[in-house]
Amino acid sequence: MIPIAKPLITEAEKNKVLEVMESGMLASGKYVKDFSQRFAEFIGSSYGAAASSGTAALHTALLAAGIKEGDKVATTPFTFIASSNSILYTGAEPVFVDIDPETYNIDADKLETKLQTDPEISALLIVHLYGLSCDMDHIMELVEKYNLTLIEDCAQSHGAEYKGKRVGTFGDASIFSFYPTKNMTTGEGGIVLTDSEKIYNKAASIINHGQKEKYYHDQLGYNFRMTNIAAAVGLVQLEKLPEFNISRIENAALFDQEFSELDWIKIPSVPEKLKHVYHQYTVRVRDRDKFADYLADKGIGYGIHYPLTVNKQPYYKKLGYSEINFAEAEKAAEEVISLPVHPALSDVELEQIVETVKNYRS
Repeated sequence: MIPIAKPLITEAEKNKVLEVMESGMLASGKYVKDFSQRFAEFIGSSYGAAASSGTAALHTALLAAGIKEGDKVATTPFTFIASSNSILYTGAEPVFVDIDPETYNIDADKLETKLQTDPEISALLIVHLYGLSCDMDHIMELVEKYNLTLIEDCAQSHGAEYKGKRVGTFGDASIFSFYPTKNMTTGEGGIVLTDSEKIYNKAASIINHGQKEKYYHDQLGYNFRMTNIAAAVGLVQLEKLPEFNISRIENAALFDQEFSELDWIKIPSVPEKLKHVYHQYTVRVRDRDKFADYLADKGIGYGIHYPLTVNKQPYYKKLGYSEINFAEAEKAAEEVISLPVHPALSDVELEQIVETVKNYRS
């Protein structure tokens, strides 16, 4: 079976972890600080505060940016549930806005309509889904016009760009995830990025039990710290990230070329001047279950991200969100399926994926 994802871990990562193990400093320390600084520099942000997971980073970023109980935060219903759950963690209320059917990201036109009709919305959590940037020109116009706090969820978009500017550098704060399936990994981990010293200091404190100095706690915090072991993996992976992304882009270009003439499949759409880093190569098919069964039978791994919109999840139904319909997000949830595109794919495996897809009869 060709897996949908496969982290590339080499002797370099193992040796860096061994270095940490031999130092005896396993918990958060200089490796975490070094990784935080280097990743922030790579993206183009002033400050970075590494965390134990992408979800922890997102929770922290929202709190550090001032999101609090009673606030309304506009966001997408087509994403991993951690995005909107993190809003709930703060006591704020997610306000869902439908997606653009071409990019799967939040629809900026529909967002503008929502902002016009609900003046209580004070913040915006966008998700750059599958490795592709949102429509940042339009979104930044809305941020300025409606004085919104902007948080970018870049969990799937390490190195993605909007007109030459990397995602994660537009908002008040942004987050990235380093889960094993992501474009680079630390095993588990995440990071908060920002250009605001105030937001950074608050985030770093929240991550570390609310303390600015040891045993002096200025606010309610959490144990969201990344370990030196995870950071050691991240330091090596970060050096490889540009190469990883090139491989993903090249693999995706091959698929685009081979699948563009197939009338039963819709390949990813990439607006002009945007750099897609293909965390997922996500297509649409009319009978997804049939296609998924066919892929499995042929030994091709696949992913369905995501089969339910957030508002249709059982917990969100209890909160009353199921009464709201989002036509484009729900249609995507019924049709999308992702093919392996990761840099660990061999030429033989790429050829197998291409031939398998092209031989399918819908």
